[in-house]
Amino acid sequence: MSKVKLAEGVYWVGAIDWNLRHCGAYGAPRGTTYNSYLVIGDNVALIDGVKSGFEDEMLERVREIIDPAKIDFLVSNHVEPDHAGGLPKIMGVLKNAKLVVSKSGKEPLNRNYHNDWGAMTVKTGDELSLGKKTLRFIEAPMLHWPETMFTYLKEDGILFSNDAFGQHIASSGRFDDEVGPEAMDEALRLLAVVVSPYLMIAKNKVKEIETSGLKINMIAPAHGIIWRLPSKIIDAYRRWTSGEGKKKITVVYDSMWGSTDAMAREITRGISDEGVEVKLFNMRVSDLSEIMKEIIDSRLILVGSPTLNRDIFPTIGYFLTFLRGAKLPNKKGAVFGSFGWGGGANRRLKEELKLAGVDVLEEELSLKYSPTSEELKRCCEFGKTIARKISG
Repeated sequence: MSKVKLAEGVYWVGAIDWNLRHCGAYGAPRGTTYNSYLVIGDNVALIDGVKSGFEDEMLERVREIIDPAKIDFLVSNHVEPDHAGGLPKIMGVLKNAKLVVSKSGKEPLNRNYHNDWGAMTVKTGDELSLGKKTLRFIEAPMLHWPETMFTYLKEDGILFSNDAFGQHIASSGRFDDEVGPEAMDEALRLLAVVVSPYLMIAKNKVKEIETSGLKINMIAPAHGIIWRLPSKIIDAYRRWTSGEGKKKITVVYDSMWGSTDAMAREITRGISDEGVEVKLFNMRVSDLSEIMKEIIDSRLILVGSPTLNRDIFPTIGYFLTFLRGAKLPNKKGAVFGSFGWGGGANRRLKEELKLAGVDVLEEELSLKYSPTSEELKRCCEFGKTIARKISG
């Protein structure tokens, strides 16, 4: 794929990672892109770098348009390695470029890459004139690192939003109208695993953008496709960050000898029988990013665990640790589980859900040893009862 034109003098010159399946600690089952953008006025700016190992692909696209040595500025919106890891090599090629970062970005950039490029620092409202083009900077701390910022191209109404509004997806199309619904699906996944601990910040930033008076014709994130219809992703972010889930329940569980598994399947059947959408995940074989994506879009979380040493199963503890950090708004929760000679899992599940900010229902179900046929009927009825809690 060659360069892609966004507007007059504005190009996508990034790289595509078809083989990525994990980014940091999270799943990326559809690969990703590392999006860099070239903005040409009287002066020239490159917005964002790429991950180490993808510098040559990006620089080849730049050379189709301009000699990289003629680039005057490299704007680094975020210093994480999947955006800035290639900077040491890129800056060696962009011999005349001045590096531009947020005020809080200079130290982590130098510390992370063991190099002092003498970066120029900017804050919200600062502008950089390229002659025919003007860049305005908007700090976006904790979306999702403290130094993150957005860059806005005034003349063309393009918001370069870094991780916000992005998706981990590798595709031959570069725009939302060239890629199917999987782009929106992956936008939700990225928000669920990267931005979820800062949903209130994201919600406020969306509101700030909408009320700022900035004309946004296009949103160009640092991963995935570019939004030619920005209202589509802004509307989705507004719903996701407010906790407005669908009439849906996500069930997350693990099982030691099959008892909790049998309970989970019957509970799920009861939920479905009530006409409520339900997603079932066994933590032993499920990807955390997929689970969190579904939870963001659900009204209720149902968590099940066998009792192990009077506590919850380790895989469920791992899930609840992440959920506690996410602090998702407006979620209800309920628990179930099995035990042998002594219980304890249900109590711990409720404690952890409350710490995660979940509104825990009084209804719960706990069964001893392997469930009988009558007890499995109770599980199905329990599922129906839980489904009715969100059916109104």
